[in-house]
Amino acid sequence: MIMKNISVLGSTGSIGTQTLQVVRDNKDIQVAALAAGTRIDELEKQIREFKPQLACVATKEGADELKLLVSDMNVKIVYGSKGLIEAATLDLADMVVTAVVGMMGIVPTIEAIKAHKDIALANKETLVTAGHIIMKLAKENHVCIYPVDSEHSAIFQCLHGENKKELDKILLTASGGPFRGKDIEFLKHVQLKDALKHPNWTMGKKITVDSSTMVNKGLEVIEAQWLFDVPFDKIQVIVQPQSVIHSMVQFVDGSVIAQMGNPDMRLPIQYALYYPNRRTLDIKPLDFYELGQITFEKPNMETFKGLAYAYKAARAGGNVPTIFNAANEYAVRYFLDEKITFLQIYDMIEYAMSTIPFIDNPSIEQILETEQSVYELLSNF
Repeated sequence: MIMKNISVLGSTGSIGTQTLQVVRDNKDIQVAALAAGTRIDELEKQIREFKPQLACVATKEGADELKLLVSDMNVKIVYGSKGLIEAATLDLADMVVTAVVGMMGIVPTIEAIKAHKDIALANKETLVTAGHIIMKLAKENHVCIYPVDSEHSAIFQCLHGENKKELDKILLTASGGPFRGKDIEFLKHVQLKDALKHPNWTMGKKITVDSSTMVNKGLEVIEAQWLFDVPFDKIQVIVQPQSVIHSMVQFVDGSVIAQMGNPDMRLPIQYALYYPNRRTLDIKPLDFYELGQITFEKPNMETFKGLAYAYKAARAGGNVPTIFNAANEYAVRYFLDEKITFLQIYDMIEYAMSTIPFIDNPSIEQILETEQSVYELLSNF
């Protein structure tokens, strides 16, 4: 049995824990490194179960606490951005699962690619803000990037064995989130608890709020254009409320290939880890008699402005997708702390996109500087 060694960045989050469940259910993957933020107790349990060579946490204080908790184990404890890079570039690892939330995932992903590690990508911000750098670097280093998002995995599966030159458009599906069909008047009175009630998927708080604003789908549009080398105007969002069609691809002859299945993130995670092979997975298969029907709707971009702003950012290019993403990150953080209203998320994004200066073809340093400029701007919003 050939063992595959992986580093999991964001191991205590939604994608990270489900990745470890896939590892648990199979016997030929070894966890080389784990990286988490502040959930020290949970990380200790993961270390004891998976016995990684290295573990990373956010702060020195957290690292000191973790060292005491696992002092009986042979594991190196590191912390901060340098620690995250060490976890991403560990010699033992063949693949890095990047499941950290936010722009902190960019530099570790770049360093992992330079170290010739394949990437199972679950961090949207990496390609949204630095797609022009990441994809070029991956090609130069002969590194494969396997999408973990259900929609991008679906597109990846639909394109398997096909001639990409014959692709006409990508049909990116969306559930519509918890407020599908609602109007602006309704959204004025939305509370945090309402935004966190996704009808189909179990996800982290930030991505669940992003789904409710449809910013998440906008980020996926920008990500898809880089992953599949397709112009943003050939990516069409379709609301599919049942979340059984995870995305589709339309070809030049008019044929459409769809990837379908019950919503379970373990499927795209496992597909990325074992590509091009498929493994048995204990999820309930689709029962089309029970399902009865699949319906489709056009997204309302006038009400759910997050999607409209994303297309605007993709059209502008340069550092504008970074402005869009950073403004949303900042706004969602404030919404989760119940310091702003739901609709103020859109206001913050629009304000930042109309205020921060444009930079064409930004470097990593300029991307990170743009992020900071957005945060400074919105701190006085």
